[in-house]
Amino acid sequence: MQVPDSVYALRKELHKYPELSGAEHATAERISSFINAHHPTELISGLGGHGVAAVYRFSDDGPTIVIRCELDALPIAEANGFSYRSEHPGVSHKCGHDGHMAIVAGLIFWLKEQSFQRGEVVLLFQPSEENGQGAQAVLQDERFRRLQPDYIFALHNLPGEAMHSIVLTEQVFTATVQSVVIRLNGRQAHASEPENGINPALAVAELVQAFDCLNHPNSTDPDFALLTPVCIELGERAYGISAGAGALHYTMRTWNEVIMKRLKDQVLSLTADACRRHRLEYTTDWFDYFPATVNDPECSQLIRNVAAVRGLPVVTRPTPLKFGEDFGWFAAHYKSALFGLGAGKTTPALHHDDYDFPEVLIETGIRMFTGIIGQILH
Repeated sequence: MQVPDSVYALRKELHKYPELSGAEHATAERISSFINAHHPTELISGLGGHGVAAVYRFSDDGPTIVIRCELDALPIAEANGFSYRSEHPGVSHKCGHDGHMAIVAGLIFWLKEQSFQRGEVVLLFQPSEENGQGAQAVLQDERFRRLQPDYIFALHNLPGEAMHSIVLTEQVFTATVQSVVIRLNGRQAHASEPENGINPALAVAELVQAFDCLNHPNSTDPDFALLTPVCIELGERAYGISAGAGALHYTMRTWNEVIMKRLKDQVLSLTADACRRHRLEYTTDWFDYFPATVNDPECSQLIRNVAAVRGLPVVTRPTPLKFGEDFGWFAAHYKSALFGLGAGKTTPALHHDDYDFPEVLIETGIRMFTGIIGQILH
């Protein structure tokens, strides 16, 4: 099908007015208004926060297919200067969720022309993907569970991969990811008398080095583990004071939950040991958890079949992608698959301030999803 101009206009509008995780109220309203204007149907609002599900029911019999995308943007100031650049300071669509939404919203024009004799299609616009909370919240909503999905599919654009290529792995598609902040508490003192306080600086330095030794960065290693320091805090810019508190902020990535559990235990053991030796108290806060996305083999094969029919090259990665995706929550409960859509070798990387979703992918994404739906509901 030819993609209507309104879909491209929607993408630019979504890009211009981005909203952070948990605050996607206006974005959800834009999606609902677009659907009501072009192919009205049953809308379920407020899913998992500001999520929206558009339900297109062809028959009470047959499978239910969910096509999912994400509503939220990132706390990144946009460096681009084009006419539709973000008007919200410090917030922008630097992961391509604006493009993903346009692809899924664009499916309504194709669905309007279909006359399937069975099943239903649910277009899910999910909130709070970036902080790992949205998919789980949607799953906990009884209204979503009543839909009884048989299949759930999603895509993610991938800069660095050939434009329009379809990217899959053997099974695990994205990593298990966990963030943590470790707060170290000692006792503040005058900088001229540090012996009268307990400064956590040495413990911080030791832990940074000890955590680095836990890394197994070879992605082909089944024991792959990556600990990335994202922020380190120590004291304040007051040169008469010996610091009394510090904090280490890390993200941790593994290929599975077993290795993640082991890694967390090692981090806690090293922290407890360092704090005991340096007479510090400590607390840990674990958050932004993303379970690994494990693709269902049947769903992966459906994706491969459609790519072949559409004449799109399939790239099978030997290892999972290292970023987190909360689609893993869906994959743990339903037959699901997340696939990559190559966004070009020279496109800026995801989460870079000059990234912009390549609009030529909108038609490719729609063609993939229509092919998947058509195979299942034929």
